[in-house]
This record gives sequence, C-alpha cells and structure tokens, in this order.
Amino acid sequence: MIGIIGGSGFYELLEGHKHLDVMTPYGRPSSKIAVGEIQGKKVAFISRHGEGHKYPPHKVPYKASIYALKQLGIKQIISATAVGSLKVQIRPGDFLVPDQLANFTSGREDTFYNGDSSSVEKCVVHLSFADPFCNHIRNHLIKTLKSQEHRFHQKGTAVVINGPRFSTKAESNLFRNQNWDIVNMTLYPEALLARELEICYANISLITDYDTGVKEDNSVESVTVEDVMKTFKENSEKLKNIIKEVAFNLDEKDCTCQHALEGSRMG
Repeated sequence: MIGIIGGSGFYELLEGHKHLDVMTPYGRPSSKIAVGEIQGKKVAFISRHGEGHKYPPHKVPYKASIYALKQLGIKQIISATAVGSLKVQIRPGDFLVPDQLANFTSGREDTFYNGDSSSVEKCVVHLSFADPFCNHIRNHLIKTLKSQEHRFHQKGTAVVINGPRFSTKAESNLFRNQNWDIVNMTLYPEALLARELEICYANISLITDYDTGVKEDNSVESVTVEDVMKTFKENSEKLKNIIKEVAFNLDEKDCTCQHALEGSRMG
C-alpha cells in the first residue's frame, strides 16, 4: 500500500475510502487516515496539517503521522508540498522534485531512536541520510511530469525553516548564497522519520511564490499568504493528476530506502 501526505484536497483522489482513527505510541497523527483506491491501487492518505489546517508546521505531529502509516503497512510515501522559490528561473506554478534538503528547523522531535524509555525502539541508531529522497519514486515523479508536459525542475535543494513565519530578506539571501533552490516548512523531519522506519519517501513541490521577492526585479514582492493560496488553487488539479498517475504506476522494485537501517543498530 502507498502513502500520500499532503493537503486535505487530496481526499478527492481516493475511491471508496474510509477513515481510520489510528493511535500510535506517539499519540494520534495529524488527521484520520483515509484508506481507499486509485484505479484499483490501495492507497492511504493523511492530511499533514489536519482537518481545517489546525497544525502549524512546527506543531505537526510528524512522529505520530509517519508511525501511523508504518502501522498500516505503508512502504512508500509520496509527499506533496507548497514551497517558495529562491531562484528567478524557478517560477511560481512550476514543479520541482527535490533531491536534497538542508534543515534549519529547531526544537522538533526528529528521531524514533532516543535510546531511552521515550522510544519504542530502545537501541541507538546511526543511519545514512546523505540522499534524503528515494530515487525510485523521484524517477516516477519526473517521468510523469514529462509525460503530462508540466514545467518542472528534476532536482534541487529544499531548505526547511521552522515557520510559521516566512523568511527575512537576510535569511533568504543566506539561502540563495548557498545556491539552494526552494524553501519549505515541513520536509524535515518528515523525510528523516520515514527513513528511520525504512519507508521510501519522495516529494513533489509546487512553487507558489518567490520567497522574499526577486533581487534582480524590485517589482516582484515578498510572499504573502494570498500569493500561496492563489497559486496553489490554480495548480491543485495538476498536482492531483500527477500524484494519481504516480501512485498507480509505482511499485516496490528497486527501492533501497527500506533497508537503510541494516547494520546501523548500535545496541
């Protein structure tokens, strides 16, 4: 079964779905989990910010949400996010399939392996996170974006900030100086937690804005919530169709993330 994490509008993708109220050792996930089908393929969907968008990015119960999907037998996750652009050539309305991330969050619970009584797993684990996204799922996303003839970028670095506020111009300039591509508030620790539970995880990002504007063009202003919502609404059907096709075609072959912890347990 495939997992999808995104906005509440993705409920529409599932045929004949039912809602499961799942409890985990880390509490309840951000929403009830909808389990249904996409063209005969069994899929589970969770609303990242909860019904009514009740969880801000720094308060999303990431551990409970990822663990709940694991409990349902999910082995692959497609994540959808709205992001801001840090480069002129990455335009609002474009899609991007990140291959890297940089974490600038703070204070988030970001591991299942604390090595103490707070963990279901009591051991200490060190694992590779050099490549945070599953290339098998990424390749399916790229193939689908090509076939559906969307404007997109097949790789890029996402810098993850704490939120819920947007970046200052100084922060955004710092990210640009590192040659990073997009800015987001939720990819970390979501991607890492999936890796720890040996779930293959990849993301498709919809560019909704130019973060703090465009340095080369003063007419392009800093992001507003209105900008984000307008662009997301205009492109939401495209995003749903992309995920629908990928979920239908996705299989578990060649996914190596599920074996990421082999030889990594230290106790």
